[in-house]
Amino acid sequence: MERPCIIEMRGITRTFGAVVANRSVNLSIPQQTIHAIVGENGAGKSTIMKILYGFYRADSGKILIDGQEREIRTPNDAIALGLGMVHQHFMLVPPMTVLENIILGAEPGSRARIDLATARERVVSLAREFGFDLDPDREVGTLSVGQQQRVELIKALYRGARILILDEPTAVLTPAEVDEFFRILRAMRDRGKTIIIITHKLSEVLSLSDDVTVMRDGEVVGHRRTAETDARELARLMVGREVLLRVEKEPAAPREAVLAVERLRLGTRLNDITLDVRAGEIVGIAGVEGNGQTELVEALAGLRQIDGGTVSYLGREIGHTSARQRREMGIAHIPEDRHRRGLLLDFDLSDNVILGVHHRPPIARRPFGLLDRREIAARTTRILGGFDVRPADPALPARVLSGGNQQKMIIGREFNIEPRLLLVAQPTRGVDIGAIEFIHRRMIELRDRGAAILLVSAELDEILALSDRILVMYQGRIVGEADPQTSAAAEIGLLMTAGGREGGER
Repeated sequence: MERPCIIEMRGITRTFGAVVANRSVNLSIPQQTIHAIVGENGAGKSTIMKILYGFYRADSGKILIDGQEREIRTPNDAIALGLGMVHQHFMLVPPMTVLENIILGAEPGSRARIDLATARERVVSLAREFGFDLDPDREVGTLSVGQQQRVELIKALYRGARILILDEPTAVLTPAEVDEFFRILRAMRDRGKTIIIITHKLSEVLSLSDDVTVMRDGEVVGHRRTAETDARELARLMVGREVLLRVEKEPAAPREAVLAVERLRLGTRLNDITLDVRAGEIVGIAGVEGNGQTELVEALAGLRQIDGGTVSYLGREIGHTSARQRREMGIAHIPEDRHRRGLLLDFDLSDNVILGVHHRPPIARRPFGLLDRREIAARTTRILGGFDVRPADPALPARVLSGGNQQKMIIGREFNIEPRLLLVAQPTRGVDIGAIEFIHRRMIELRDRGAAILLVSAELDEILALSDRILVMYQGRIVGEADPQTSAAAEIGLLMTAGGREGGER
């Protein structure tokens, strides 16, 4: 039986200057379903949901909730209608407790005295109803990413949300957290909630959603019942062409060692790490996030001071050189946190493109270090065009780009220096399927030109697809090596979660 629509958006158009973000979008969401909205970065999917939630106002069109036309001017209007939104980058206050974050702005009681007992009772009841394991008195800053996401969900439910909008909800979750998160979402749907997910992960769309809407270039290009479609069709609708879901590559031809690490130690996070990466190969680091991968990449990039061991690059010890010195040697770094480590969000795209090379020729002209604006413009045009960054306007601040386009710009900047060694963490986090194919191709091309690449990814499929060798990290140690051609994902997964076979390290 067809369920009645709880949300209808009719003819929604929204422009930002000359950019048309949404063009005559029609969208229908049946109640008590999980509805996925997919599309490339910049396709307009986040914009249409921000219009629904009152962050933006449409230039034209109508929104109907429960069959009645509604005017949603602000998020407060949306909340009053039963909508809640969990953003890709959480809106939590780390020093405050779980309880304080959940009730912030919706405190029960009076201005003179907040009724914390009533609030606690409500929060505990919601956590119990949906199977959340959260301590209301724990500081949010001490929680894992998955636990913080549950705080955001309870915060929306506490405000009476019956319709939940989730923007890239699994982008920073481990595989185990994704499974638990999906269990929670199914339980919410079964208890009457309607859930809208903005995502680019087609495998998750197919396993979780009831219906899927595909957007491209600001328009809806298809609606499908999830059970009646597949990844190939959805990818074709998203990109407008056939997409390789797994990029083909020739076997590696590794040569001399570019990076050699011996018994590297860093506080309690890294313990006796020994590895090497050779020219012409991709070495993947598999592991559940939080097992030292971040610290390893940042130590190798010169962003963290090591406590012991050696780091050699092309036969030279570099363990105590600076990040700038390593970059000038030909070591590029694509960080996992593009906002904190990769970009200056309030600077324009041309400024971000020259980060790391702004102090030397040909960007800085000698003898006075004046910037060569012509060279900056040429470099910016080359990188934005070559890596399909949209919109390709050098004057725009980096923060206005979608997450995927921010990532493509960082990758373009790092590839542009033609590195001998590339340290890359989570290269396709928050990136759409067309851009994933593009980034994977470029990484393989860089390998084939002789670069050594150390890859960290929380996506085991990505590690298996790109790596020529796989090292597995568990609790700050390398606990095993695997051949991606012959090793089963389950075997690697056991190393990732238990440190070795039969639950013990090897």
